[in-house]
Amino acid sequence: MTTALFLLPAVLLFSVFVLYPMLTAFSYSFFSWQGTTRAGWAWFANFTTLFTEAPFKTDLPRALGHNLLLFAGAMVFQNTIGLTIASFLYRRKRFKKLFQTLYTLPYLVSPLVIGYLWSLLLSPLFGPINELLRLVGLDSLAQPWLGQPSTALWAIVLVTAWQWLGFPILLYGAALGGIPEELNEAASLDGASGWQRFRTITLPLLTSSIGIVTILTFIGAMEALALPYAMGGSSGSPAGATDVLSLIFYRTAFESGATNGIGLSSALATLLFLFIFGIAMVFTTMIRRKERTLS
Repeated sequence: MTTALFLLPAVLLFSVFVLYPMLTAFSYSFFSWQGTTRAGWAWFANFTTLFTEAPFKTDLPRALGHNLLLFAGAMVFQNTIGLTIASFLYRRKRFKKLFQTLYTLPYLVSPLVIGYLWSLLLSPLFGPINELLRLVGLDSLAQPWLGQPSTALWAIVLVTAWQWLGFPILLYGAALGGIPEELNEAASLDGASGWQRFRTITLPLLTSSIGIVTILTFIGAMEALALPYAMGGSSGSPAGATDVLSLIFYRTAFESGATNGIGLSSALATLLFLFIFGIAMVFTTMIRRKERTLS
């Protein structure tokens, strides 16, 4: 009874602010709408429209590819640079907390603020990054990073990975601290090199942490809205090069002026939830299976 009373506030908050909106959006996706007025039962017509009619049938696959690229870019940074920094800080205790705080600060700042700040830094007119390139004689590399399709998305990928870098550093640092030192000492006495100890001892024991980082990064990348909005606008400029699924949802619901905007945006939100949930469950199953082989 005591446990139920402690859980009751969390259950109520989750039900009101998460579960109820999700179920409402799911129900809205099966109706047609005239502005904000429900017009009638539409069955799966809204879902069919997303796959068969313009601009959705071209914009959605492109935006999905951009979301997946955000995920891949963040994972590359987190599982290479993030793990390297975490290992370095773990071995060197001096100034460890200072550097952990510095690396974590961008993760704690709103993505909207981060996006606007980097838009100023990358400005072709007064941005310090282009100015620095000119000062060191690399004028040919100074360019409108967010103004051309060939570089705009990559700029957002790098900024996204940079902002999220602090989380895996903290998580991997904690996981490294939980690995018994006796295992590395025994392997060292057996003649194992540093790389061999990392590959056969440290990396397998980080499976759970890598799994958590992977799942949370995937969810964050698929839900990305604030950073692409701040750096590319609601239209995914330039020429849709920075468009993501959440921006399409935002435009459909609030900017398109479509008569059935509520139904279409709700259908898109439902599909996005099912996709994220399904892939997250696949990742979870794979990670648990890997953990069982190590136990």
